[in-house]
Formats: sequence, structure tokens, C-alpha cells
Amino acid sequence: MTNLTDALHIPDTQSSRDHRHLAIQRVGVKGVAWPLTIEVAGQPQPVQAQWTLDVALAAEAKGTHMSRFVAWLDALHGDGVALTAAELRSRHAQMLQKLGADAGRVEAAFGFFIRKRAPVSGVASLMDYRGRWIAEGRADATTVWAEVVVPVKTLCPCSKEISDYGAHNQRSEVTIRAELLQPVPWHELVRFAEDQASSELWPLLKRTDEKWVTERAYENPKFVEDLVRDVALAVRQDPRIGRASVEVENFESIHNHSAWARIEL
Repeated sequence: MTNLTDALHIPDTQSSRDHRHLAIQRVGVKGVAWPLTIEVAGQPQPVQAQWTLDVALAAEAKGTHMSRFVAWLDALHGDGVALTAAELRSRHAQMLQKLGADAGRVEAAFGFFIRKRAPVSGVASLMDYRGRWIAEGRADATTVWAEVVVPVKTLCPCSKEISDYGAHNQRSEVTIRAELLQPVPWHELVRFAEDQASSELWPLLKRTDEKWVTERAYENPKFVEDLVRDVALAVRQDPRIGRASVEVENFESIHNHSAWARIEL
């Protein structure tokens, strides 16, 4: 049976040879919105992700087959599997094979939710976080990273020390990027940040909870330097995590700028 492409004599320009002798380290598609299922606290959670997919292109190759990236995404979604670290490692190898590439990268950024109970009243609500999967390398040596951005509350130790009453506080964001040597659930990555903050946050609080959060932060003041170090120490002690980075940004309440710190492990 004659192939339709052959019958129409459509040339495959991308598969032709290039003569400029320049390899491309990363070429692919970015900003692709596509559904994804992740696993949060043992339960599958459908999310919408923004994807970046790319491969390395040899110097003699004219181009890569861009449509195959989207075909890979469609197959991933069609299988209906929750994308865990192990699954991502396997799927990354499949993408390289599909593109005929030696190396490449997959990145998916998304929001997800964890149901939390307020500290005193116990009222439940959904807290939103930002997550990111990253897989990079070769089929036989794929590194998988997980990243979370966690909103928390910090209270200034200096303000507390110099003031007759009260202390200024602010909402902060902790960003943790961790190389996963073994699986680490999303809710556990979140706890690295929440456990070390002046106080964690909840979407829904009663008055008794608000009192608890206010007093908890007052009794647990931290500079941006304190928080980034405390989170980094907790991350470093976990044997499931290899290389990592921790960033903290305080959206200052008495300045029109942020305080910021970063540690690379």
C-alpha cells in the first residue's frame, strides 16, 4: 500500500542534512498548555500544566520533528497515569526515542492543592501551591527534579526586639528545587517550608485560628536568612534528596521591595 506522504511527494526537509557544523543543545517547544495528572498525598489530582519539551540536535541534522513532542504529550495524557518521578524518568526515555535524540529535557509547571485543617477550629479548606517537574539528561542517565513554591508567614526579629509592642510581618514564598534520588511526595516537600516558617498559612481561618497564627508567628520570629538556612538544613538531612536549592522571598510590609536569599546544596 502506498504511503500517503509518498504519494503526494511531500519532502521531509527537517530530516535533511545541515552544513553549518553547529550543534544545538536545546530545541523544541515551550508554552504548551496540556493536562496532566499528578499524585498528591496518595491521590491522583488532575492539573493543567505549561510544558517545555526539547532535545539536543546534532550538528549535521537540519531540524527536529516538533509535532512528535505534542504526540508524546497526547500519549501521556491518553494513558491516564499519574506522573510520578519514576514514571517521568521512563517517559523521558520514551520521548528521546520518539525524537531520535541522545539527550533532552522535559519541564512541566502547574498548580496543585492540599487539603488542610486550621490549627484550632479544625475547619478544612484547600491550599494552593505551585509545582514543577523537570527531567533532563540521556535515556540511561535521567535526572529528575521536583520544585515547589510554598507561601508562608514570617515575622521580623529586629522589629520585635526594638518595638514596645507588636512586630512587622509579611507573607513570604519558599522555593525548593530537589533532585530526587528516591520519591518524595509533594506534601512532604511542602512541609519542609511550612515547618520552618514563623507560621504556615491556611485559606480559611476562624477567629481562634487567627489568634493562634498571630501568636505563633510572634513567638517564632525569623529573618529571611534564618528561614532559608532552616529549610536548607531540613532538605539536606533527607537522604532521598541529592542536589537542591532553596530560595526565600519576603514581600516586606515596611518596604517597597523584597528581602531575598538563596542557598545551593
